[in-house]
Amino acid sequence: MARNKPLARKLRLARALKSRRALPAWVMIRTLRKVRFSPVRRHWRISKLKV
Repeated sequence: MARNKPLARKLRLARALKSRRALPAWVMIRTLRKVRFSPVRRHWRISKLKV
């Protein structure tokens, strides 16, 4: 990818990076472990973003 990115694309990539974090522990406790992992987690090489 180019070093110089448009600001809009950079913001979308930053948002995807922030959404990649793990699920908080209190969510698992509150849902009695029905929700175990974040649905938006993805691997950077396997699934590509459409940004």
